[in-house]
Amino acid sequence: MLLGKKTIIVLTKFMVSAGIIILIARDLDLSSLKADLLAVKLHMLALAMLLLFAQTFALCSRWILILRAIGVCLDWVAGWRIVLASAWFNQVLPSGGEAVRIWMLRRQGIKWSQTLSSIVADRFIGLLTLGFLISVGMPILVSRIQDHVLLFAVAAIVATAYFGVIVLVTLNRLSARMTAAIPVRIMQFAALLEAPLLARTGRKALFSSAIVVHLLTVTACYVLALGLEAGLSALDAFVLVPLVIMAAAVPLSIGGWGIREGAMVGALGLVGIASDKALAISILLGLGNLVVGVIGGAVWLLAPERATYGAERADAAAPLHQHHYANLDEVRRTELPR
Repeated sequence: MLLGKKTIIVLTKFMVSAGIIILIARDLDLSSLKADLLAVKLHMLALAMLLLFAQTFALCSRWILILRAIGVCLDWVAGWRIVLASAWFNQVLPSGGEAVRIWMLRRQGIKWSQTLSSIVADRFIGLLTLGFLISVGMPILVSRIQDHVLLFAVAAIVATAYFGVIVLVTLNRLSARMTAAIPVRIMQFAALLEAPLLARTGRKALFSSAIVVHLLTVTACYVLALGLEAGLSALDAFVLVPLVIMAAAVPLSIGGWGIREGAMVGALGLVGIASDKALAISILLGLGNLVVGVIGGAVWLLAPERATYGAERADAAAPLHQHHYANLDEVRRTELPR
């Protein structure tokens, strides 16, 4: 039954990715798209891929700082190796990167509670800083988006994210009587995030590295646009690409494919970028991430943590959270620094 559910999820995500790409390509001149892909300036393509590879260092720094905030000292090289390996599985398996990252971290002797906390906090802080970038560009975005419904939706998502942060960091300060009325899952989530969000040391570096992660994607898109002579300005890239990143973060497709392309075509179309150019930028960005993933795959093959790896262990890693979030008392015993 579990295998059947996983298969359905994978097939659904594949259908979403393929369906969106087909819908976009249906109205495009594919010969023009092919010409754009082949005509990209190679030095710009190489620079974009270098930026995406450099992103793994920023991702590792963000994660290492989160681990330190919850009392875990992980060797930087080991952390970078784990991040690279997870990049490969993110490309080929739905949520596979997180599962493998958890498994490899456990092989380093890290406790379950700390492992889960670091993964949850890493994803949440990434989304939080993405919301920050979108809010910074909001004044310019207002002049780019004529659809007030879309603009309101973007603003509502960012506002909800920040309101959620405020609520989460105050939940554990409420009385026991009040917290008893709050769903257990929410209290567990708040407990996992509390230490990284409220850490006094390294917090600025943590959020700075998280912002750099997104800015590297923005810069890679801008470089690809230059390589395709798409006419995208640096300011427009800074304002619009974070919207694409936010859309691609929705876990409804394989590696963000399809959703990213649709969002890129829609976002860059707001400033007059032709659909075929926007789609070419997105495809090249996806291929760049795939190249980084392949490098991560090579790192995975050589990783010392893989020495005793078995298929049954990989299958067991994916549903970890279902087992270890069993009750609130367990999460509250995570030994997070207060």
